[in-house]
Amino acid sequence: MFGYGVYDVLIIAGFLGIQHFFSTRNNVYWGGVIPVIFVVWRTWVFFTENQSFLKYVLILLVGLAFLIGGWHEGRKALQKRRKQELDKMKSRDLK
Repeated sequence: MFGYGVYDVLIIAGFLGIQHFFSTRNNVYWGGVIPVIFVVWRTWVFFTENQSFLKYVLILLVGLAFLIGGWHEGRKALQKRRKQELDKMKSRDLK
């Protein structure tokens, strides 16, 4: 798993899509679900497959960078959507 074949790329893209979806929910904590699952999964793999510590840390940092970056972008998208709705409501009130 995760030899970076076609299926692996689709799985990774799916998780990033789910992360973006969770990040755009009203509750900010939904965006933390996938990163927590990722950390638990990588730690489990580290202890069960006797990976090198350097490989574990590098994969963990890169994965978390993408997931937290997605979380941040999702929050910005939610704020932008809320601002657009408020602007639309204000423009209708002024008429």
